[in-house]
Amino acid sequence: MTDYDNAIEINGITKKYDGFTLDNVTFNVPKGTIMGFIGQNGAGKTTTIRAMLNIIGIDSGEIKLLGKDHIKDEYDVKGRIAVVFDELPFHDSFTGAALSKMFSGLYGAWDEKRFFELCDRFGLPVKKKLSKFSKGMKMKMQIATALSHNAELLIMDEATTGLDPVVRNEILDMFREYLIDGERSVLMSSHITSDLEKIADCVTFIDRGKVLLTGYKDEVLDSHGMIKCTKADFKEIDPADTVSARVTDLGAEVLTADRAGAAKKYSGLTVEKTTLEEIMLFYVNREKKEWS
Repeated sequence: MTDYDNAIEINGITKKYDGFTLDNVTFNVPKGTIMGFIGQNGAGKTTTIRAMLNIIGIDSGEIKLLGKDHIKDEYDVKGRIAVVFDELPFHDSFTGAALSKMFSGLYGAWDEKRFFELCDRFGLPVKKKLSKFSKGMKMKMQIATALSHNAELLIMDEATTGLDPVVRNEILDMFREYLIDGERSVLMSSHITSDLEKIADCVTFIDRGKVLLTGYKDEVLDSHGMIKCTKADFKEIDPADTVSARVTDLGAEVLTADRAGAAKKYSGLTVEKTTLEEIMLFYVNREKKEWS
């Protein structure tokens, strides 16, 4: 495998649409890691992924996949990556056996034995038409094909949405196995933050076309904290120390980006650890500062 430090390098990409702009998006996915790419629906996750795959052009910026330019080296790069979309891109009349035949012609590194092993493990009948598959089975079929040509980078676009927790856990286990040699990497776009909390090494949070946070997940979780206090105490907290606050009749929950600093400064108040879901929710409401 080619030597590179980052499986994905995105530097200042911008794409303008009517009513939406992907605005100077920058982040890296270190080799051997799972990056959780989080944000609400419509935040810019799919647009960023489409730009990476050169499905859409960008107005400015640079994208490198596996150390190579995403346009100049597109043919080479696309032979070494796998993509799983939220909707099945294969025609319903195909069977698993037919897909294997097709992919063996597309990928020099196609591993038919591995593909049939994964189908067996996922309980996917290879002679049955995809039209007879449930949503979960269709997603497993996409993942089986994605993991059967020795791809160095796996890109997932909302691929676990709508799947039950048992299937989602099964898929997360597959990704852990996929990464075991340290040579492979995953970008997993999702708004199901609980999945990413379990499995991601890094997170990038995008909202309204802008990256608000990017870094190692544990560092993001460690630096942020939730101040829980009365409405009276909330009035004493410096707005500069808060991302936003959820204020109700019962009191206030205040997200801070400096948990250690807040714990010292407001020593009489409780400053708890927080979750990716809460971080996302409070950043989305950052312009209101106070909400309920």
